[in-house]
Amino acid sequence: MADAPPAPTLIRTLPSWLLGRAAARGRELVAAELAREGVRMWHHVVLAAVADHEPVAQAELARSIVLDPKDVVGILNDLQADGHVRREPDPRDRRKNAVRLTPSGRRLLDRCSAAAREANEALLEGLSAQERTAFLGVLERVARV
Repeated sequence: MADAPPAPTLIRTLPSWLLGRAAARGRELVAAELAREGVRMWHHVVLAAVADHEPVAQAELARSIVLDPKDVVGILNDLQADGHVRREPDPRDRRKNAVRLTPSGRRLLDRCSAAAREANEALLEGLSAQERTAFLGVLERVARV
């Protein structure tokens, strides 16, 4: 918001506020790039998690991305209707469904990942390569990932 007055000085000095603003800017940039692919942010997250863990049970998928299982089901319904994932009996437990990417889903994930990389390049464009490396290292420590 270019017309909004700046946040109070005291608030602007808080790391938590700065991290929140940086995260909001990053989400805006990524969401805009993903929208060009016709994809919402959580759909990209689910596609990426399925690719990392496939075949993955729906409940395990929800835990891995820390999203409510009902929301994951809705996203999977969208992705399945568009032909990007398929559900099949879990080979480890036939009572559960496991999710896999389809070839179409893998291609979509590749396009979304490229779009997200572009958005993150824009987010960090003011930093040198060395600053980016240091910044990401610090963020990982702060986020404890």
